[in-house]
Amino acid sequence: MDIAAANAHPLFLILDEDAIDNGNPPNFFSEKEVNDDIADLAVRSELRFFDANPGDIIKLHSGTVGDEGWFAVKVIPDSWDAAGPTSDGLENYLGNNRIEYPHNVGPGLGTGDSPEVLLDNIPLVTPLRATGLDMLVGRRVCAVVYDGDVSINYDPLQGSLKGANLGTVSFEVLEVKELTGYSTGSLPEVTIRILNAEKFCRARFLKLFLNAPEPSSSSEPFDTVP
Repeated sequence: MDIAAANAHPLFLILDEDAIDNGNPPNFFSEKEVNDDIADLAVRSELRFFDANPGDIIKLHSGTVGDEGWFAVKVIPDSWDAAGPTSDGLENYLGNNRIEYPHNVGPGLGTGDSPEVLLDNIPLVTPLRATGLDMLVGRRVCAVVYDGDVSINYDPLQGSLKGANLGTVSFEVLEVKELTGYSTGSLPEVTIRILNAEKFCRARFLKLFLNAPEPSSSSEPFDTVP
């Protein structure tokens, strides 16, 4: 069975510099290929490398235990719904990558007089370790990519989504396997097929990764092998 077809709605994720960055393995992207030259709050343009290479199969890293690069957003706060310009909080955050900057991103979600006021202490921003990443195999993803690190606190689990964005990407997860040859806490290598972010990053089609496992701390579980 085609799992991606059976799960037609892409999952919404956040990626940070430990997943996609310029100059780092395994892809050694240039600054322009990952939109580093236009990084800013509320950037939602598709990353240039992804835009230019639909259908290509590449590998991404996923960080280390305690410094993950992939995150599930399991709660859309009421404040995001109220922010506008629509009544849908995810749409207000994600905006529309098919129109010019600032892409219809809502105030407090990257735009406005206090552009980051609604982006801190977001409940259940969940770092993905090996088990969670492995659950993505066969699924399509739409992700907002951050230029720096996404900061996570535990007990309670919450994250800060403040900071500059590189833009959006979409892909299908093909394989998740143990990453060897790096540090002991390295999380898996993820093989993806690039999809068209302008097609798949539409808030009304997205689902949240609600069953993503929630780590109890920055070091537990030490979950590195899928």
